[in-house]
Parts: sequence; C-alpha cells; structure tokens
Amino acid sequence: MSEPRPQGPEVVAAPSGQRGATAQEPHVAAQPTRGAAEVESGEAGHRRGKLSERDGPAIIMFLAPAALVYVVFVVWPILNSFYFSTLEWDGISEPVFVGLQNFREIIGDSVAWLSLRNNIVVVLASLAFQLPIGLALALLLISPIRGTRVLRTVFFLPLLMSTVAIGILWSTMYNPTFGVVNRALEAVGLGALTQPWLGQPSTALPALIVVICWQFIPFYMILYRAGLTAIPEEVNEAAAVDGAKPWSRIRYVTLPLLKGTTRTAVLLAVIGSLKYFDLIYIMTGGGPGRATEVLATYMYGQAFTRGNMGYGSAIAVVLFVLAMVATLLVLHQTRQVEED
Repeated sequence: MSEPRPQGPEVVAAPSGQRGATAQEPHVAAQPTRGAAEVESGEAGHRRGKLSERDGPAIIMFLAPAALVYVVFVVWPILNSFYFSTLEWDGISEPVFVGLQNFREIIGDSVAWLSLRNNIVVVLASLAFQLPIGLALALLLISPIRGTRVLRTVFFLPLLMSTVAIGILWSTMYNPTFGVVNRALEAVGLGALTQPWLGQPSTALPALIVVICWQFIPFYMILYRAGLTAIPEEVNEAAAVDGAKPWSRIRYVTLPLLKGTTRTAVLLAVIGSLKYFDLIYIMTGGGPGRATEVLATYMYGQAFTRGNMGYGSAIAVVLFVLAMVATLLVLHQTRQVEED
C-alpha cells in the first residue's frame, strides 16, 4: 500500500538548468515585464500631455479672437481715457493739450468730492447689507426645510430683471402720490411717514441703496450657496458630534471655510459699487440737488451733457485708479487674514 504524497507545488517539465521550477514562476517572471510596460505607457502619456512647438499656431489661432476683443473693447478705451484726460476737448473741435490741468480742477471740485462720498456710502452699504443677507439666504436654501426650490426661484427673480425695468418699477413704487410704499404706510397707520422718497435729498440716496441691495443680494446668495455646497458634509457632522451648536458651527466652521468666497464677494461688491451708474441715472439722474450723484453719473454728465470730454475722461481715470487701489487693498487685507 503506497503512502500518500505530500501536497505541494506542481513540478512541471523545464529545460535543462531549470529543473524544479514551479507553475507559479512564469507568473512571477511576467511581472517585471508588465511593470515596465506600465512605466513606458505612463511616460508616453506624459509626453503626449506636453505642448509641442507644432501646437503653437493652433493655440494662437484660438486665443487671438478673445485677445483682440479684449484689446479693442477694454485696453484701448482705458488708454484713450488716459490720453483724453490730458486734453481740453468738446468731442468736435480741435483738442488742446492741457497736461494735468483737469486733475487739478478735480481736486478743487466740490461736486467731485460729493460724488466720491456718495460712492463710498454705496460701497459700505453694499458690504454691510448685500453680503450678510446673501449669506443668510444661502444658509436658508441649503437647510432641510421644505419649499427651498420655491424660495430659490423667488429670491433669484431680481437678478433676472433688467436694470431699466427695475428702475421704472421702483420709481413707481416710490411715487409720493400713488406709490406702493406710501400706500402701504398709510394702510398700517403710519401715514405720517409718507414722503417723496426720491424727491428730497435726505431720503433719495437711502432709497436708492435699498433698490441696489434688492437687485444684487440674489447674486451673492448664489455665490455663497456655491461656496457652502463645496464644504464637505463630514466637517459639519464632526462639529455636531462634538456638541457644537448651529451658530457655533457657522461661526467657527462654515465662515472660516468661506474665506475665499468672501474675498471674491468683497472684491465684486467694492468694484461694482464704485462704477455703479445705470440704476442711479434711470431713477434720479444724480439728483435731487446732487444728493445721489456718484462719480460715474458725474463723469457722464460732464462728458456727454456738457461736452467736456477731457474733464469727464479725467474723472474716469480717477475712478479707474480708485477701483485698482481698492482691489489691491482688499486682496492684501484678505491675504493677511488668511495667513493669521
């Protein structure tokens, strides 16, 4: 009776010098070959990802139209504004070079300083109301309450309307005789507060700020909602497990993670408020009594109403420089906050 053979790797026939090789050895021997193939494939893919000299004409061809449009409609007008600001010119007759005389007149122009003050008020109001309310609405939209789709549509409507339509709508609502605002005050027993909102200097600018905020809060709501959806849910869940209350989670978790979004929102609010023109021009035209005059409307009036193209261009240059300085200050300040 033969004894059972012990289990072990099956021995296969091999050429001389390779006796005792197992069936597993061909598999082991094949691994270096596959690894080398993967390395070669990766190197080939890396080479394919690099741009070659032959790609240059194609890249230029695709970039040229956008670059041409940018130069014609952005760079060239800016350079022209700098040039026109050194001229005394009505847009028709022969221009006269006056150097920096237009800028000296701006320094002594009380209306220009009043316009700058109104611009600063609009900027501060935008930062104080548009961003916080936009963030609050974004937090509301990502909350688990019912009806968020309907709310999102309602909140987004002002952003879909044209500025001209908004100006006409709110001018009608502010009408002292049949406007909705005064009628609503009378309906709730506050008839003593009814007044010509856009017709007196004390209320014209605040009334305009309300409309500006109403128009642009939905934009910052969308911006913050995009930032909130990018925050991993696990972060808030971990904070909740640690016992953090909702307000504490917003203050110590959500807001720090929204620094990049907030920086973008601040930049857009500052630049947009400095160059704001259309709604103010439609609703008040800078009046009454220059109460709502901003640099953009003052520039338009000087250049196209009074025919003082040189002085209007100088105001445009000042506005451009202010926007650049404000942008650099905001970027520097937010970078310091992020480093801290």
